Amino acid sequence: MTVEGLRNFIIAQGPSKNIINLDWSVIWALNKKVIDPVAPRFTAVDATNAVPVILLNGPESNTVEEKPKHKKNPEVGVKKVIYSNKVLIDQEDAASFADNEEVTFMDWGNVIVEKIHKEGDIVKSIDAKLHLEGDFRKTSKKVTWLADTSDKVEVELIDFDHLITKDKLEEGDDFEDFLTPQTEFHSKAIADHNVKSLKAGDIIQFERKGYFRLDQPYAEGKTPVFFTIPDGKTVSRYGAKK
Repeated sequence: MTVEGLRNFIIAQGPSKNIINLDWSVIWALNKKVIDPVAPRFTAVDATNAVPVILLNGPESNTVEEKPKHKKNPEVGVKKVIYSNKVLIDQEDAASFADNEEVTFMDWGNVIVEKIHKEGDIVKSIDAKLHLEGDFRKTSKKVTWLADTSDKVEVELIDFDHLITKDKLEEGDDFEDFLTPQTEFHSKAIADHNVKSLKAGDIIQFERKGYFRLDQPYAEGKTPVFFTIPDGKTVSRYGAKK
């Protein structure tokens, strides 16, 4: 939560002596308006069952290009994006693909899925070909990807839920009956090398995953830890918006 976002929320409510219940989704939505224009964009792939994609006609050697950290705000700066013939994507994305389907790798171009290799329901790898002359407007799936290089970074993502499961406690309710069973959730992800330069407290967006605040920065022998920042649209595991 930013100070500016909190201030905007207080001003929007106006002065009142009444005791009222307020919706968390409103305050987080106002906070998003503050952070979205300036939060740099990076890439992270879920570490669990991350899927290697072999680009059969991909670059013979890794290439690096500078790209804006925020497409709509060049003042945020630039980052270095690595292009490789082997990339990683989320298992959830890979599981939605079909052989011979054309999909879009965001900020690169279209890719044609040639062969999906599975063990049971788990996608183990994909053979594909770049189709950069393809039209991204004609594909239904736009996915994030990450070059499978040695400088990628394992990170920990921590999400928090509401303390109680009921929006409004009524007279006679025992709050202990509505305590959220679990309020903290940890997951592992693989992020691009640019996160190594972030400082504690920096606010970023992992594209297609959401906004995060860096709690523990990268250091030798230490895993970077990011806390999720609700955006007012996310539905918690127990039904409430956050």
